[in-house]
Amino acid sequence: QVYLVESGGGLVQAGGSLRLSCAASGRTLDNSAIGWFRQAPGKEREFVAAISWRGVTEFYGDSAKGRFAISRDNAENTLHLQMNRLKPEDTALYYCAARSDCGGYQCYVSARVQDFDTWGQGTQVTVSS
Repeated sequence: QVYLVESGGGLVQAGGSLRLSCAASGRTLDNSAIGWFRQAPGKEREFVAAISWRGVTEFYGDSAKGRFAISRDNAENTLHLQMNRLKPEDTALYYCAARSDCGGYQCYVSARVQDFDTWGQGTQVTVSS
């Protein structure tokens, strides 16, 4: 069982930056793809970014391209999301998620909520105008 805990959210002015972190415990994230999703009130959960097990493949949602950067440290079992040039529309609860159950094979990156089997509780990001 993997447990994910997000941190780093907060209140920031438009144009500012935040760095979100996700710490995994319980077992390692070997062969797992991990990613970030977000959900604003009244909206569906939205894909933000994902990264492959060795960090070779990064995949971004349209809202994140050019502004956000995902990274992972497998030695520390952590995931990060550097968010720059934040906008009020980035305001949401940000979730870290792991895709680990791929029948014993390496899991590839995905943008689909249903492909991720482990979720954190989320960290709130609020961007003021």
